[in-house]
Amino acid sequence: MARQRLRGGRRTAARPSLPDGERGTGFGRRQRSGSSRVVAGLMVAASVAVITVDAAGGEASPVDPVRHAVGTVVGPVETGSATAARPLREALAYFSSNRSLREEVATLSAQNSRLRTQAEQVPLDRNRLAELDGLTRTANRTGRALVAARVVGMGPMQSFSRTVTIDAGTSSGVGRDMTVLNNDGLVGRVISATASTATVLLVVDTESVVGGRLGSNLEIGFLRGRGVTADRGRLDLDLVDNAASPAQGDTVVTWGSQNGRPYVAGIPIGTVESVYSTPRELAKRAVIDPYVDFTSLDVVGVVVDEDTDGDRIVVNGRGQ
Repeated sequence: MARQRLRGGRRTAARPSLPDGERGTGFGRRQRSGSSRVVAGLMVAASVAVITVDAAGGEASPVDPVRHAVGTVVGPVETGSATAARPLREALAYFSSNRSLREEVATLSAQNSRLRTQAEQVPLDRNRLAELDGLTRTANRTGRALVAARVVGMGPMQSFSRTVTIDAGTSSGVGRDMTVLNNDGLVGRVISATASTATVLLVVDTESVVGGRLGSNLEIGFLRGRGVTADRGRLDLDLVDNAASPAQGDTVVTWGSQNGRPYVAGIPIGTVESVYSTPRELAKRAVIDPYVDFTSLDVVGVVVDEDTDGDRIVVNGRGQ
């Protein structure tokens, strides 16, 4: 029997089949897993040994030559890498900081613009407040009711007329042939009005004629505009009494119209600047320098009835 088994060759016993869950868990894999743990343990042990030797060596550590060699090899690589990466880092930092700076500059510019506008507005508001206070004093002094308005336009120079546009119209109680003044004196009269605006003919216009009275002797006459000469307007005064002679420096006020239109009485016009006469004329004429500076008109007051009911407050001198 033994010989027959030998003659028939080697027979190998069939390996028992393993379930699917146990396949691949043989001795070879267990051996590799054990080898990995051994290697890891040896590395940990070697690291501990090197640390111990380095610490025990103090300043003359036997590990220093190795450390120096590693530094000699790795140091240039680190330096080169840092040098190569620096432009990229700087570019990223530049774009980031540049965007931040642009936003900051835009914010500061907007704030600066607002502050500059406010600073520029302060003198204008202060002047307008002073002129409004002046109108209040004028209303109290003359006993007239006034509607305050601002000059928003000036007539074209090509027409050779001297007119301005104010931002108050019929909705505020302003109408044709009403007296316009400011805290310095007489400005002119309303010649037309819409719901929200009105056109004022200035007293310095060549078409303007105003009845005036001298303050010293109460002599009356008529003032006609000369237009604008140089930077100020002038008026000519012709007295009704040819024998009367105006005095230089004398004041001139309005002597008024019937029912106060187009001019109410007692509004200051200007002072006598000079007196002249021509060889053919016996009467003397006076050049009047107006109180109002017509090149810087801003806030004016329109004389209205006391019971005016409009969309603006009426400054009533008699009621204050």
